[in-house]
Amino acid sequence: MTEGTLEIEQRGAVAWIWMNRPAVHNALNEELIQELTAAFRALGETSSVRAVVLTGRGKSFSAGADVESMKRQGASSPVENLASARELAEMFHGIATCPKPTVALVNGAAIGGGLGLVSACDIAIASSAALFAASEVRLGLIPATIGPYVVRAIGARWALRLFQTGERITAAQAEKIGLVHETVEPEELNAKVDAIIANLLAGAPGAQKAAKDLIETVASRPITPDLKEETAVTIAHIRASEEAREGLTAFLEKRPAAWVPQR
Repeated sequence: MTEGTLEIEQRGAVAWIWMNRPAVHNALNEELIQELTAAFRALGETSSVRAVVLTGRGKSFSAGADVESMKRQGASSPVENLASARELAEMFHGIATCPKPTVALVNGAAIGGGLGLVSACDIAIASSAALFAASEVRLGLIPATIGPYVVRAIGARWALRLFQTGERITAAQAEKIGLVHETVEPEELNAKVDAIIANLLAGAPGAQKAAKDLIETVASRPITPDLKEETAVTIAHIRASEEAREGLTAFLEKRPAAWVPQR
């Protein structure tokens, strides 16, 4: 299915999204931002979708903000300028909070907003030929809306360097600093993603969403009595659920759980 700047295909329980502006390296314009926001919202609410893969058509993953679009927004009224910035921030937030596991398949360069897309996804697998940069300062800008997700991925120390130099780093460097989880040769990308998808589909969908919520709850918080109690209440609730009962029973009976796709 093609929707303007996106191609979306559901393969079994997995939805694949291709950014489809290859002539401009999948740069983020108003239309692509709106369609990505809508796609992740819709797929997050689709019960037959268990995971979402995001990638790009052509040579690049995404070259970040469309320069012509940015010029238009900067010249618009303050109200319109802020509204478009809020749409961009909402897109990254929608991807980061999607209730389904999300995978960035980084087939090429991920620059600026493209770096933000990689960071907003739960899992990132990169081609060894991919390049990454937060190049905004070289345009007199800053990586504001992508900032929370990039800093979450790589930490403040590396963000201090990359946000100020605007330098490009290789896929190997991106893996070393935690921006991507694994780097493989271009011809091995699909096989690697298939293996990750198989692992994702072996997990319980409700538990996966709860695990994602748990990370947001505990990240950067001190381990206080309140936090310990919160985690105890959470696991007590989860292990009394129908999903947990099915998972534990399936384990004891040495059979696949009900949510595991049949081969």
